Amino acid sequence: MLRIVVLGSGAGGGVPQWNSNAEACRRARSRDPVSRDPVSRDPALPGRTQSSLALSADGGRWFLLNASPDLRQQIIETQCLHPRTGFRDSPIAGVILTNADVDHVAGLLTLREGHRFAVWATTRVLGVLAANPIFGVLAPELVTRCRLPLGDAVAILDGAGQPAGFQVEAFAVPGKVALWLEDAAAGANFGTVAEDTIGLAIRPDDGGPGFFYIPGCASVTGEVADRLRGAALVLFDGTLWDDDELIRQGGMAKTGGRMGHVCMSGPQGSLMALGGLGIARKVFVHINNTNPVLLPESAERATAAAAGWEIGFDGMEIAL
Repeated sequence: MLRIVVLGSGAGGGVPQWNSNAEACRRARSRDPVSRDPVSRDPALPGRTQSSLALSADGGRWFLLNASPDLRQQIIETQCLHPRTGFRDSPIAGVILTNADVDHVAGLLTLREGHRFAVWATTRVLGVLAANPIFGVLAPELVTRCRLPLGDAVAILDGAGQPAGFQVEAFAVPGKVALWLEDAAAGANFGTVAEDTIGLAIRPDDGGPGFFYIPGCASVTGEVADRLRGAALVLFDGTLWDDDELIRQGGMAKTGGRMGHVCMSGPQGSLMALGGLGIARKVFVHINNTNPVLLPESAERATAAAAGWEIGFDGMEIAL
């Protein structure tokens, strides 16, 4: 059986983002239930830290799917990740990365205090970590870096080389190179290659049901849809409702597609593209603070729910 904990359900910046005055951020800052948002007069919304999951096949060792900048806070708030015995201890046995975005790799620096674990990523992302000397704080004698190939199921090992109890198949999805690695001189899509953005198909060794984790995806191609057909569980990129959402709200002059994220709405959006595939359970994660599905009374939330989607939240637990 696989146990999943959503550590962080927000996109980059989380909710509330430090410099955002989006409605979800304003309402999340109003922690006092007596205090009301000055515009909507609604009570506070729960906050969301940045995108990450925790996964375990045995309930003892836990693997992080992406390492958020908010990882320290996420560990504090998640009991299964607390130290158990001895002066220094952690059940975190590994980290599996889907890309090199800041909101997915910065948390590795939180894990620098002499703990043994494994980092799994594509050759491209491992190269990015190796080229940046700050990640040298992860002592190589303790932190094993393991290649995650595309298209082949790999039995995941922990930092001591012991089987984790599940397999991961990494597969390329439409996306882009991490923002901090964009190079306009590198060619199409800033030099993006297939290994820059991946989805994960995760299956337990005991033959039970598995799931898909795709926190970043620029479009739902036929190949992506075919992979997800009939899945027991899909946790999918929920960054934006509309492609031009950030532009309209005054956040930045970038569409969702430019940032490597498909929107939920419209004929090419994820609600339409992933409908009718027989997916048993669908959960949006990596949700930006501008997305109106965060507002429980919104028409967008009702539309997503009618299409069979759940809105992931920090602390959400799923067992397969």
